[in-house]
Amino acid sequence: MESRKIILKPVITEASTAELDNKRYTFDVDTRATKPQIKKAIEEVFDVKVIKLNVINVKGKPKRMGRYNGYTKKRRKAIVTLSADSKAIKVFEE
Repeated sequence: MESRKIILKPVITEASTAELDNKRYTFDVDTRATKPQIKKAIEEVFDVKVIKLNVINVKGKPKRMGRYNGYTKKRRKAIVTLSADSKAIKVFEE
C-alpha cells in the first residue's frame, strides 16, 4: 500500500489540537493498514521520527433516514507521538 494512501487526513478536534504541544498528532488512516505500515508512512511523508503509535478502530454510529436504519462509515484513528528532536508537522497551513 502506498504511503500517501494510508494517511487519509488529520483529525482536527479540540482534544487533538491541545495535544499538538506535546508532539502528539491524530490522523484518520486506511482501515486495512497495520501499525508498522502506518509508522513507516508517517515517517516517509512528514520526515519525522515516530516513537509511539496508538491505533483505534472507531465503529460507525447508527443513523436513520426516514424509516431506514443504517450506520455511518467506520474508520481507524492513529495517534502518533514524535521524538523530541523531530520537527513539527504542519497541520494548519500558515
